[in-house]
Amino acid sequence: MKVGIIGLGKMGEAMAGHVLTRGEDSLAVFDLDSIPVDRVSEKGAQKCADVRELANFSELVIICVATDQQVLDVISEITESDAATTLVIASTVHPATIIEAAQSIADTNLKLVDSPVVFGSAGARDGNLLCLCGGDESDIEFIRPALMAFSRDVVRVGPLGHGQMAKAVNNMLHWAHCVSNFEALALAKRFGLDAQNLREILLRSPGTNGTLETWDDTYLTWQEKDMDIVMDLAQTAGVTMPLFGQVDQLVKTISHDDIQDLLYGDKATYIGQIIAGDSDLLGGN
Repeated sequence: MKVGIIGLGKMGEAMAGHVLTRGEDSLAVFDLDSIPVDRVSEKGAQKCADVRELANFSELVIICVATDQQVLDVISEITESDAATTLVIASTVHPATIIEAAQSIADTNLKLVDSPVVFGSAGARDGNLLCLCGGDESDIEFIRPALMAFSRDVVRVGPLGHGQMAKAVNNMLHWAHCVSNFEALALAKRFGLDAQNLREILLRSPGTNGTLETWDDTYLTWQEKDMDIVMDLAQTAGVTMPLFGQVDQLVKTISHDDIQDLLYGDKATYIGQIIAGDSDLLGGN
């Protein structure tokens, strides 16, 4: 299959590498930044001058850009070509953006699948992502072999937009776990426990969660965007979520460095409070 990837950030470049390594597909790439394009082309990918050239080359176009507007801009540019290809939105965007994108290609020869991925940069690096697809079953089956180059599985959640809804729900739990993990281990650290050692123990306990397992690779890059999507969906649907209203505020105060300090440092900071270990708080050492 002829595969095109638009957007060679951390995720897109890693995905491109796996497509090339597997060797079953030909690959074309485009990004406004020439540096990752040069790196991937040195491994065998075809450089494209613009989005239209890539779309005309490709049977499948994977879109890995950063924002909702960039997704819509890319698709708008592709509609100006004569391409007859399947567009796969791998970016995490608002479900409403998928519906808008679908409407924009209604009178073209383009097909659309929304396929956000989970397991983040580590999953992209290891070729172990999970694709959460929304769209026609036949379209998803068509793209499945190519997506499996960098995925553990490709699953159909439902019609267009449902892949992004599944990703939004996953993100809700992920960011809630970030907050709950931090507060739980902060309490333990204050009482003199080794937070990283306790984390390893908790991974074997009922209180474990996937976020705790991959916490070293949690860089908290997209929590604001992710939670903005969730809270907008809740407001649109009239669903009251007091817990996630708090998660929305709290997760934005935590950084990757804060997690590293909590797990490996002498002290950590949470909402302006310094948390340092004191085993004497338990008494009777």
